[in-house]
Amino acid sequence: MVGDRSTARRAPSDPGRSVEGPAEVSGAEGGVLGLDRVIHERVRLGIVSALAVNGSLPFTDLRDLLGITDGNLSAHARRLEVAGYVFCTKRHDGRAPRTEFGLTPFGRQALNHYLDHMEAIIESARE
Repeated sequence: MVGDRSTARRAPSDPGRSVEGPAEVSGAEGGVLGLDRVIHERVRLGIVSALAVNGSLPFTDLRDLLGITDGNLSAHARRLEVAGYVFCTKRHDGRAPRTEFGLTPFGRQALNHYLDHMEAIIESARE
């Protein structure tokens, strides 16, 4: 059925999900230029770039660095987590909850591939 999204994505707890790569591998490359659509979105590119530079970051620091809302960061970080690009750890410092994000090795590889692809597009456009 057109528009039926019930089978579009598996939940992270599904036993059928591959642990070797993202749940979105087949749909990650796309568009006219073949760019990774998961990373290409502005906020998600900001998240993976910030994590690549800083290692891991607490939720509030990442939110403030990107200048976005809690909900916006949560939604985009979740998409990256489902794709296998970032990981999220949750713990408590005393009574205060602390959420921290980091880039997975697969996420670093995907970012490097994305950057290489963008450099090739830029180089081609300059010729």
